[in-house]
Amino acid sequence: MALSFKKFLPHLLIVVGFIALSLAYFNPVLSGKQIFQSDIMHYIGMSKQQTDFRAATGEETYWTNSAFGGMPTYQLGAKYPHNYIKKLDTALRFLPRPADYLFLYFMGFYILLLTLKVDFKLAALGALAFGFSTYLIIILGVGHNSKAHAIAYMPLVLSGILLVFQKKYIFGFLLTTVAMALELSANHYQMTYYLFLLVLILGAVYLFDAYKKKLLPHFFKSVGIMFFAVLLAIGLNATNIMATQEYVKESTRGKSELTINSDGSPKDVTSGLDKDYITEYSYGFLETFNLFIPRLLGGGNGEDVGKDSEMYKFYTSVGASPVEALREVKHIPTYWGKQPIVEAPAYVGAAVLFLFVFGLFMVKGRLKWWLVGGTIMSLLLSYGKNLGFLTDFFIDYVPMYNKFRAVTSIQVILELCIPILAIFGLVRLFNDFEKGEEKLRALKIATAITGGVAIFFLLFKGSFDFVGMRDGQYKQGWGEYGQSFIDALRADRKSMFTSDTLRTLILVLLSASGIWLFLKKKLSQNALIIVFAVLILFDLVSVDLRYVNPNDKDKFVSKLQINNPFPKSDADVEILKDVSHYRVLDLTVNPINSAQASFFHNSIGGYHAAKPRRIQELFSYQLERNNFEVINMLNAKYFIQLNKDNNPVSIKNADANGNAWFVSEIEKVNSANEEMTALDSLDTKIKAVTTQDLATTIFKTDSTATITISEYQPNYLKYSSNNSNDGFAVFSEIYYADGWNAYIDGKLQPHYRVDYVLRGMPIPKGQHTIEFKFEPQVIETGSTIALASSILFGLLVIGGVIFLRRQESRKSNDEIID
Repeated sequence: MALSFKKFLPHLLIVVGFIALSLAYFNPVLSGKQIFQSDIMHYIGMSKQQTDFRAATGEETYWTNSAFGGMPTYQLGAKYPHNYIKKLDTALRFLPRPADYLFLYFMGFYILLLTLKVDFKLAALGALAFGFSTYLIIILGVGHNSKAHAIAYMPLVLSGILLVFQKKYIFGFLLTTVAMALELSANHYQMTYYLFLLVLILGAVYLFDAYKKKLLPHFFKSVGIMFFAVLLAIGLNATNIMATQEYVKESTRGKSELTINSDGSPKDVTSGLDKDYITEYSYGFLETFNLFIPRLLGGGNGEDVGKDSEMYKFYTSVGASPVEALREVKHIPTYWGKQPIVEAPAYVGAAVLFLFVFGLFMVKGRLKWWLVGGTIMSLLLSYGKNLGFLTDFFIDYVPMYNKFRAVTSIQVILELCIPILAIFGLVRLFNDFEKGEEKLRALKIATAITGGVAIFFLLFKGSFDFVGMRDGQYKQGWGEYGQSFIDALRADRKSMFTSDTLRTLILVLLSASGIWLFLKKKLSQNALIIVFAVLILFDLVSVDLRYVNPNDKDKFVSKLQINNPFPKSDADVEILKDVSHYRVLDLTVNPINSAQASFFHNSIGGYHAAKPRRIQELFSYQLERNNFEVINMLNAKYFIQLNKDNNPVSIKNADANGNAWFVSEIEKVNSANEEMTALDSLDTKIKAVTTQDLATTIFKTDSTATITISEYQPNYLKYSSNNSNDGFAVFSEIYYADGWNAYIDGKLQPHYRVDYVLRGMPIPKGQHTIEFKFEPQVIETGSTIALASSILFGLLVIGGVIFLRRQESRKSNDEIID
């Protein structure tokens, strides 16, 4: 027992160290503060209604009316029955956010290297290199939590896969199942998809190796085990996956029925995202070296250039006080690459990349080739439109690739692969597989390549113009001072280029010197590990702090401010006096990309990466052209606009159609194109348009006919109608077939999509009660599958433990007999 504890103690100390480092970096969380994340600000706005409903009723609503006129909450933090893997995930993320994600980065990578039989000290070093990679820190700063969440579980998935290939079938199966289930529960399928591409490369390398070694039966047995593990992981996440897949068809990620653009021209219809949208963020070829030299291309779009900068001199020269100038130079657009917006460079680290190159010449076998293959694939695909032939091939022919945007995100794969090979460079350095001469040769080559790149940029920096995409706009905006602004900006870009290249060169030389001293027996293994720990921490953390700094008072704020990210304006206060059911159109922001109104009201707009497709199209084809008939049919009773003093004011729209109304005619059209075009001139109060088949399209209405809403909840609507004739009512609610059911006097009745996005249904004459209930079958079906999968997995865990114990007992008995 004592021996087992002694063996376990180093790992326990490492875990405690990871906790301490995570809390130290994000130390304001220890005093109750939370990190302000722009994306999470919008998430809170979008999910406010369902959160309030949950708190008030103890129940879950799977529909919200606070955004885009109404949408499912499946991608807004919905809680599902029997989602036990989510409970495990919550338990693992026991630290305050975002320290919890940093801890998961460390732990996942540490376990992966231990699985690869790396010594715990080197495994801990690798975890630091991975966890503090700049991109992984910056996504925490801006609030890409689900992305960080999914990335954190990637190493754990690889650990399970590798255990299976190592013939540890039971442990491998159980870990692959749990890790893959956790990966899927993170709910960022783009990251999971990129992990799948890496696994395909790993599988291809292992297949080739198995063929050479005549181990194909083992390979296919392993694949079968992993396939079952993934199926079970999917089952554990069945509700979320099924609900998401159902919604995707209705989102901007699904195929549009429109074949014309808003100007009437033919539209390129695909089942995924538009190519230009997918490749809007494409890595430039020169930007490749940002992985090695952080501010080679100026860093980000809002760099703090400091008091010694040319920009500071510029601001003081045009009349700014020293205090004002210091404030201005905190957000200077020094980035001069070709992407629209860059928060920070995807810096992997000079010391880490030096070790990676060193590892290229030290490491042999299948490990090296799947890591190099994953790195190259990741880099080439991140070029996007800059390597059009490859990107177009993947968009057109590789399944699901066209469902995801921002192709630069695939660099998370190289940010995973590079530290692994870097650490294995040290593993090979420390063992006796290679002779000293071979190690020295690898050191010389790695130093020549990495140091040579840095020296090249220093010698030829005069060949770069340091011109950014928006420099023309900046120059024009500053008028007579425009050229002076640009001159100062480019001077600071050049200064960053030089200083960070020198910084990288020094780190390369220090790294090389450490290995040289080790080879000359001037440093021990432990001393060299400490040297690299210091170099990597200094290198990465100092760059990370430029972009996510715990001392930034604007970045770490009170919990109250996080939970109330949008200030309530006088306009909001005035609108909220109206307690009826209506919608708001906020024109003080881009309504289709802001959750500000959703935090307080039922909004026509919202903020989401996968917006409801038909609402997005309605904005593009109608609302952006100020079609007030369409605005009115959405029951936009209030507008929020800026007055002449730039303050928000509310404007009541007396022409809003209301919650429901009877129409006298239904125009039947044959396509989505015709339905959208009909809205150009449709009087929505008396006429509706649809592509769906109705038994009757002409209805008699009179001035005494009424239909009014009497009860409202996000997932339930109740109306009372009174009409002397059979009629057809249009409801200013978003049509969503997979869940909304309509009842007249308690009996289920069909309802239809009309006016491109709304609900409509025939109402018989007389007095009636109409109800709409959101009753998604996918939740019930998915929850049943999740429960069954959880029970099956529990039984497999118990069976696996019993089998392993018996196996261990037999082994002990055999040793006693011997």
